Amino acid sequence: MSKVQALKEWKKLDSSLQEQFKKKLAERLQKPHVISAKLSGFENYYKIKLRARGYRLIYEVVDKELIVFVVAVGKREKNLVYKKVQDR
Repeated sequence: MSKVQALKEWKKLDSSLQEQFKKKLAERLQKPHVISAKLSGFENYYKIKLRARGYRLIYEVVDKELIVFVVAVGKREKNLVYKKVQDR
């Protein structure tokens, strides 16, 4: 997992997208394991969707310390954001 790459992707987002994701992430901190958002094939990885904008944020939950790492951010087009996760 590359936190540096995820941070670069985050910084490329416009501020309105960042704010939408921040709001959703704050909600997920209360209950990070959302079964319907589980990323198949990856243990403890989940996604947040911004459907209208076509963006996804993939995060990993580390339970022992309740840490949520952002793993990838990007458009859903051609599953690019999911491919980024596989490469990290």
